[in-house]
Amino acid sequence: MYSKDQASQLKQTFWTTFGQYIAPQLSAEGLKINWINYKTGLKHVFFKMQADNKSAFIAIEITHSDPGIQELIFEQFREFKRLLEDQLGEEWDWDLHIQDEYGKIVTRISKTLSDVSIFKKEDWPSLISFFKPRIIALDEFWSDAQYSFEVFK
Repeated sequence: MYSKDQASQLKQTFWTTFGQYIAPQLSAEGLKINWINYKTGLKHVFFKMQADNKSAFIAIEITHSDPGIQELIFEQFREFKRLLEDQLGEEWDWDLHIQDEYGKIVTRISKTLSDVSIFKKEDWPSLISFFKPRIIALDEFWSDAQYSFEVFK
C-alpha cells in the first residue's frame, strides 16, 4: 500500500512518462499538442484519460452544469457515432447523466481497460498502449467533427 504522497508521485511519474512518450506525435492538423491536457475548444467538453489501482479509461466527458445542455451535446455526438467509432476502430460506452468520482453529474462516452493498475510499473506498457492510439484517434475525429459543435461555444 502506498501513502497518499507516494501514490500521487507514482501517478505523476506515469503521466510524465506517457507525455514524453507521446510528445513527438503531431496532431491530425500537424501541430504540436499537449496530449495529456487536450483542449477541445469547448468549455464543457473534455477528452479525459484516467487510471487508478484497478482500471483505466479514456473518455469524451461533457460536464455542463445544465443536464439539458449535456444531453444536447451528447445527441450531437450521437450524430457522429459512426464516424467516431470508425475512427476509433471499436465501440465505446455511451452514458448520459452518470455520477463521476466526485458525485457530479456528467455525460461520458468512454472505453475502459480493466485489471490494470497505475501503481504497477509492469502495467504501464499496457496503459500506454491503451491510451496512445485512442487519444490520437479522438484527435483525428475531433479535427473533422469540431465545427459541428460550434453552436455550443
